[in-house]
Amino acid sequence: MKVLVTGGAGFIGSAVVRRLVRHTDWQVVTLDKLTYAGNLESLAEALDHPRHRFHRADICDRVAVDRILADEQPDAILHLAAESHVDRSIDGAAPFIQTNIVGTWTLLEAALAYWRGLSGAAQDRFRFQHISTDEVFGSLGADGLFSEETPYRPNSPYAASKAASDHLVRAWHHTYGLPTLATNCSNNYGPYHFPEKLIPLIIIRALRGESLPVYGQGENVRDWLHVEDHAEALQAVLERGRIGETYNVGGRGERRNIDVVQGICALLDELAPDAQGRPHARLIAFVTDRPGHDLRYAIDPARIEREIGWKPRHTFESGLRETVRWYLDNRAWWERVMSGAYRGERLGLGT
Repeated sequence: MKVLVTGGAGFIGSAVVRRLVRHTDWQVVTLDKLTYAGNLESLAEALDHPRHRFHRADICDRVAVDRILADEQPDAILHLAAESHVDRSIDGAAPFIQTNIVGTWTLLEAALAYWRGLSGAAQDRFRFQHISTDEVFGSLGADGLFSEETPYRPNSPYAASKAASDHLVRAWHHTYGLPTLATNCSNNYGPYHFPEKLIPLIIIRALRGESLPVYGQGENVRDWLHVEDHAEALQAVLERGRIGETYNVGGRGERRNIDVVQGICALLDELAPDAQGRPHARLIAFVTDRPGHDLRYAIDPARIEREIGWKPRHTFESGLRETVRWYLDNRAWWERVMSGAYRGERLGLGT
C-alpha cells in the first residue's frame, strides 16, 4: 500500500508519517509546503527511509498535485495540510481561507480526476481521508459531548474554514462518488508540537522563567488526545472505516486550561526544579480572554471505539508526563523553532 500524507511535516502529519514508517510495510509519500509550522526535523527518522519520499508543494497548486499523484500513484490520501492556529486566524483569516478551503477543493478535484483514471482493484482500493477538528461544532455548555450528528456552529475563522472543508469532502463523496473518510479530533498534544499551542508554549516559557499566560480565569475546557494515539486512530480508520462515514476521535481527557497549566508546573517542579526551589506556578498570569473563546469542547468517541475498535493508549496524566519529558530532552529542537518566525508572542487579540 502507498499513502500520500498532505501536511506530513506538521505536528499531526509527522506523527502519522513516523507511525506508518515504523509500524507498517507501506510506502509513504509526504507532501508539505513547509510553512512556519512545517518542520523537516519532525520527519528526521523518515526522510532517508527507503519507503518514504518527500515532495515540497502547495495543495493549492493543481499542477503540482496532479504531477505528484501521477508520479506516485497512491492508494490513499490522508489530508492533514491546514492552517491550524485559532489566534492566527483571528489576526488574519486569508491564509486559512486559501489553504483550508481552496486547498481542500483543489486536492479534491485532483483526487477525483486521479481516482476516475484508475481501474479495477486500484479504483476499489482508493480512499480520500480528511482530517478535521472538533472546533467545527462550536462551544458546549457544562454538559454533553460532540457526536458525529452534532450540528456545525464554528465560532472562529479557523473553525469556519475547517467546517467548509468538511462540507466539501462530504459533497465530493455524495455528488461524485469519491470514496471518502473523515475524522474530527479533539485537541492534540505530544512530541514535536509547534510552540504556539498551549502545552508546549507553557512548558517552554516555564523553562525560561517567563510568565505563563492563561486566558480569562482558565475555565475553558478542552478534551486532550495524545498525537500518537491520534495517528494510530487515523491508520485504523483508513484500514477499517466505512466509505462516506465520519468518526470523532477523542481521548476522553477533558481538562480545564488552568488545570493543564498547573499540571505542567507540577511536573516541571519535579523533573526540572527551579534553581531557587520556587514553584513554577508562580509564573501563571491571567490575561484578557481570546475574542469568541469557546467555553468547552468534548468528543464522544463511541463510534470509533465500537466500529473500528480503537481506544487511546495514553491517559492524559501519562501523556502529559511523557510530553514534558520530551521537551526537556529535546531542547535543541524547540530552540531552533523558537529562533525562527515564532517567538512566543501573543496572537489573536483581534485588533
